[in-house]
Amino acid sequence: MKEVAPDKTYRYIQTFYFFTFFAFGSLFPLLSVFLEEEKGLTHTQIGLVIAALPIITIFIQPIWGMLSDYTRKPRILLMIAASIAAVLGLFYPILQIFPVLLAGIAVIAIFQSGIVPLSDSLSLAFVQKNGKEYGNIRLWGAVGFAVAVFVLGRVTESTESLSWIFYFFSIALLFSFIVLFRFPKSADEVTVSFRSGMNTLIKQKPFLLFLVSNFLIFGPILANNYYFGTFILAVGGTLAGIGVAFLLAAGSEAPFMKFSQSVIDRLGVIQVILIGSTVSAARWLLYFFDPSTTVVYVTTIAQGISVGLYIPAALILVRELAPKEVRATAVGLYSAVGNGIGNAFFTFIGGVLIDVWNVNGMYGFFSFMSFIGILLILLVRKWTSKEVKEFAT
Repeated sequence: MKEVAPDKTYRYIQTFYFFTFFAFGSLFPLLSVFLEEEKGLTHTQIGLVIAALPIITIFIQPIWGMLSDYTRKPRILLMIAASIAAVLGLFYPILQIFPVLLAGIAVIAIFQSGIVPLSDSLSLAFVQKNGKEYGNIRLWGAVGFAVAVFVLGRVTESTESLSWIFYFFSIALLFSFIVLFRFPKSADEVTVSFRSGMNTLIKQKPFLLFLVSNFLIFGPILANNYYFGTFILAVGGTLAGIGVAFLLAAGSEAPFMKFSQSVIDRLGVIQVILIGSTVSAARWLLYFFDPSTTVVYVTTIAQGISVGLYIPAALILVRELAPKEVRATAVGLYSAVGNGIGNAFFTFIGGVLIDVWNVNGMYGFFSFMSFIGILLILLVRKWTSKEVKEFAT
């Protein structure tokens, strides 16, 4: 195939992220509502089904990485992951009982979990080689997610069927599959083994402390993606209102991601992480006190700060805290702890808390844990500042 110019490839990658996160935005925000209203599951059962996604991710993502290293064909693997996840999504609405619904989402997760790390690996290699910015790629994912939730809120309310979330999920992934034919073929090669990298990282105390803080702060943020629809309905909103709320929330991430680097350069990476974390914890605390629907809609834009600034700053801090030769392993571990373990834990606990308490109580728990995470970040700042001073003397 004829080599595509870097600027065109850049636009193809942006288009891929738009469709991929459109797929995720079609499915994840309304999945808990679908399982409750159309399948009749309890919130504890819903928590188990949804938690299966990050749990599978923890164990399967390394396998996708090893396959990529072994075959040196990450684009082909990405095509396989996207196409099979799309096909499986079409059949999920016909499933009925809880064990089958749990098994079905687990099978989807096996392939869905490979999409982001494989595409990120290809994209990061491309931007480093061609002098582009990853933030200007990732922001199209935020746009796609926001547009999807808005559209699906309207569609599901007008048709009175939540099965559409899976059909849009599958169609969007098929569009992303088509775009992959114009994707870069290779990513960076791994220079340090996973075992060697882990042995090095477990000796880095500030890095390990930040992993725990990320678990406590980013886990609730990801769990919110699944239960925010339930919360909107609880405060008197509608399915269309869920779409509007997510449009505001996810849509606000894009501009903050675009200018995140300039903000980090001005304030410092840890300060930006503290700002994003504090905004997130304050938002959950507000939701604990049962605010009005209007207040909920207005405060959704806080996600621009708590996610749009936090994600790029956290990735930079991970790279700064990890030795150069194990940065790839550090990023993978950071993703597994936050996107995998933290996501699974808070998603499951969130479902249990809604059953035994209510959705407001769940957000109170999220806020408490996030504030603990903020205290740990302050310790990271203290330790890193001390190390810098000792090095200077």
